[in-house]
Amino acid sequence: MTVSSLQHVIDKLLVEHQGERIVSFEYQGRKYWLKQAERLTGAMRWLKSQPQAALQLEIATLTQLAKKGAPVPELVASGEGFLVVADVGMPINAWLNAEIDEAEKLKILQDSATGLAQLHLKGLAHGRPALRDICWQAGNVSFIDFEANQQDCDMHRQQIRDLLVYIHSLYRYIGPHPEIVEPVIAAYRAAGGESLWQASKQEMKKWQWLNYLIAPLKSIGGKDLRPVYWLLRHFKQTH
Repeated sequence: MTVSSLQHVIDKLLVEHQGERIVSFEYQGRKYWLKQAERLTGAMRWLKSQPQAALQLEIATLTQLAKKGAPVPELVASGEGFLVVADVGMPINAWLNAEIDEAEKLKILQDSATGLAQLHLKGLAHGRPALRDICWQAGNVSFIDFEANQQDCDMHRQQIRDLLVYIHSLYRYIGPHPEIVEPVIAAYRAAGGESLWQASKQEMKKWQWLNYLIAPLKSIGGKDLRPVYWLLRHFKQTH
């Protein structure tokens, strides 16, 4: 590649892909992602928040989380209307469909659980750690698309919500297979998440009555409803 710096590559891409939301590219053997502010048209201008402000907030959030040691993609460049981050691998849900053996898939899932526990031990929360928002590459876990307010005084409640969303997502993508999910949750507990798991168990006690309504739908309900049954069942049966 006959360019003198990564910034030259970015400047060229910004011209060639003007207005394109997300573009991947490679430079010196590494993969990167260029993300530009969303261009809204018609009624969407009124229905969605200001895209420029949203992008600047994402830049500020990535910078803040990196300073706190959170496992987030490296922000390598940013400017008015764009940011560039280093690639951190495929999302966990994509790894579940990859052509690798089941033992390796389980290891990747357990790594994601360990990564979530480590994030919580840093006093941080994600906000929506579904498997599509957790990436894995060569044993390293990174989180994308943070939604949690890291200045919120009730971080403990945000972390409980994190764990519930994560377990719900496990069952959403894996299905009713506790023999796979349980070792993953065990990895979270073993990595420092035991107290938060116990707090989540207490929180779920007040919702166990829902299973009487959901149980008849556990095989025919929608993809978001069915995992609720298995989430509640997990906290009821596991000690």
